[in-house]
Amino acid sequence: MKKFIKELIPYIIIVVVVVLIRTFLVTPGLVNGASMENTLFNKDLVLVNKIGLKKGINRYDIVVINYNKDTLIKRVIGLPGEKVSYINDELYINDEKVETSIDFEYTSDFEMTAGENECIVLGDNRNVSKDSRSIGPVNKKDIKGKVDIVLFPFKRFGFIK
Repeated sequence: MKKFIKELIPYIIIVVVVVLIRTFLVTPGLVNGASMENTLFNKDLVLVNKIGLKKGINRYDIVVINYNKDTLIKRVIGLPGEKVSYINDELYINDEKVETSIDFEYTSDFEMTAGENECIVLGDNRNVSKDSRSIGPVNKKDIKGKVDIVLFPFKRFGFIK
């Protein structure tokens, strides 16, 4: 019996380490849908960096959000307390026009303000995205990690630009 337990210990340690890593550091995620095209595509396997949240959330970060029973992957556009407007195909933060290298798809005009602990998130392909325009600003506690790396398909493997 002692020999069996001795042989079992390395496997238990491996399981505990894997659970700890997935719970606190990183976990794989699967993109569902076209709302983040042309940055992420349907069925892309990505790495969700949970520890990256310790450094804070920045504008244009791609984040994983728990919304009701859904998991959404979106881009942070508005930070806490900011007013975000999209008028005539132009992005404004606090009424100042913002130039960005991110190629967003056309969207209809909107305006909203994030609360003290909220962010405004949008999909890159806004014509098909379920984002802050329909669900409202997202509470920071519902943001579960940042997406920095595509793992699969291998031809797209690497850091997200």
